[in-house]
Amino acid sequence: MEFHRFLFYASIILSISVYLFPIMANSMGINYGHIADNLPSPEDVVPIVKSIGATKVKLYDADPKVLKAFANTGVEFIVGLGNEYLDKMRDPAKAQAWVKQNVQSHLPATKITCIFVGNEVLTFNDTSLSNSLLPAMQSVHTALVNLGLDKQVTVTTAHSLSILETSYPPSSGAFREDLVDCLSETLSFHQKTGSPFLINAYPFFAYKGNPKQVQLDFVLFQPNQGVIDPATNLHYDNMLYAQIDAVYNALASLGYKKLPVHISETGWPSKGDEDEVGATPDNAKKYNGNLIKLMSKKTGTPMRPNSDLNIYVFALFNENMKPGPTSERNYGLFKPDGTPAYSLGISSTSNVAGSNTTTGGTNGKPLSPIPTPPSTPTSSSTGYLSISPATGRYEFVGTVLLASLILTKMLLW
Repeated sequence: MEFHRFLFYASIILSISVYLFPIMANSMGINYGHIADNLPSPEDVVPIVKSIGATKVKLYDADPKVLKAFANTGVEFIVGLGNEYLDKMRDPAKAQAWVKQNVQSHLPATKITCIFVGNEVLTFNDTSLSNSLLPAMQSVHTALVNLGLDKQVTVTTAHSLSILETSYPPSSGAFREDLVDCLSETLSFHQKTGSPFLINAYPFFAYKGNPKQVQLDFVLFQPNQGVIDPATNLHYDNMLYAQIDAVYNALASLGYKKLPVHISETGWPSKGDEDEVGATPDNAKKYNGNLIKLMSKKTGTPMRPNSDLNIYVFALFNENMKPGPTSERNYGLFKPDGTPAYSLGISSTSNVAGSNTTTGGTNGKPLSPIPTPPSTPTSSSTGYLSISPATGRYEFVGTVLLASLILTKMLLW
């Protein structure tokens, strides 16, 4: 590294530590996308990742430059195998060749712990993709077994939250009926191989879709009255935790109660188009800052209070070449020059909703009644709003553009 560049990044890291030191998080995960032409080199990204306390990184490919740059850093990696590879990966020989080149060659210097095969495949309504998903996952796992790597590297896939038919109340969480058969086979694979279930969850889209009905404080982990699941009496004061527990219940309904759930993507944009309500630096600061603070506490959701959350914040950088609405290019915690997109400082733990998400009292009942928020639609006695319009979200996996439908049918509140 040239001396001047070293001084430049040294000054950046110093400023970052001033901004972020109060909210350093243990076991924090970060999504590292690079659909841009102005990002720092992978070597210069290493200290930036470490400055925020991130110990896990998720890539959408297996970029050798990134994996080599993070060698001997101790940072854990999830690497991606894009949707465009699914058909090829059905061939065990091709899968083994890919694993050799993109995973084995970097071990053990770079700590690769997981391969996610395909991104949100089941919500594309593409039978060719969905029919190739499980065979591709099986071939990649077989390759790991043949190479003696299956004990240290797992195989999974990432799903959109729209695989759920219902999500409110969390206790009624259920998968779409048309996906149950396909999901059941995939879940059996997870159980047999010990791999996690990955879900991408964005409360931002719920708020953007209906800001008059969805309470902003509830989606930003800010203090609010919260809601109570009538079936379990569990109290929820943020939407993300309610979504996660809905996934837990959907899994339990199919007999997979103990399957670990990881949130492979969640975040909030700091800028958006005129119709992207809520995409502001202040809201992004609150969402990501409060979320990271909660992650540092190592507490679980109301349904699983003793389970550590495995969450990957989206994303490390703003990416100027991403297609779609303005928000897509402004999810980063950092600007391309490596400086913070906004401060993530938090005044105090007591101001963060979710710091007491589990219930007290007996039999799972809260210590005191919590009234339904004023913004609850009067037409719904259970306090939720059905949002049906799909929200398009675009993501690159590998080299092919994927139009990801993050929100096709969610039940909120």
